[in-house]
Amino acid sequence: MDGLATEELARRAAAGEAAALDHLLSAIGPRVLEQCGRFLPCRQDAEEAAQDALLQVARHIERFEGRSLFSTWLHTVVANSARQTYRSLRRRAAEHPSDLLPAEVVDPRTTSVIAGTRLDLLDALDRLEAHRPELVTALVLRDLCELDYPQIADQLGIPVGTVKSRIHHARRHVRESLRER
Repeated sequence: MDGLATEELARRAAAGEAAALDHLLSAIGPRVLEQCGRFLPCRQDAEEAAQDALLQVARHIERFEGRSLFSTWLHTVVANSARQTYRSLRRRAAEHPSDLLPAEVVDPRTTSVIAGTRLDLLDALDRLEAHRPELVTALVLRDLCELDYPQIADQLGIPVGTVKSRIHHARRHVRESLRER
C-alpha cells in the first residue's frame, strides 16, 4: 500500500471509521515489525513490541490529528513501544533471574556486535531519559526512525532549531554514556 493510501486510511480511522482502522492495521503491520527490529535484536522481542505498537495505534488513533503525516506519528508510537518492551524485558529478567538456567542465559552483547550495540544504545537512551527526558524523542526520531528535522519539529511542535539543539545534546550524552560502558 502506498503512503497516500495509508495517510487516507489513518485520517478515516481517526475519524472513527472501524473498517478503515482494520485496513490500516493490516497495511502497517509489516512496516511496524521492521521498525521494531531496528531497536530490538531478538525477533520475538521485536514481534512483541510490534503487537504493542499496533495495539497502541488501535487504542489511540483518535489522537492522530493530521497535523503531521501519519507515518511520522507512527514512528513515535513504534519507538515508544520498542523502548517500553525493552524496559519490560530487562525488568522481568531482573525480577526472575532464576527462571532460566545459567547456561540458557545468552547475552546478545557476547554473540552479536549489532545486537549488543542496539542494547547498549537502549540502555544509554534510558540513562538519558532519566536525566534529560526532553532530549530522547528528538534523537530517536532522527537517528533510529530516520526522520528529517522539519518532520521532527512538526511532530514535537517545536522549532527546527530546537530540534537540532536537542539532537546535538542528546548525541553528546549518549556518546559519553556509551564510552563509560
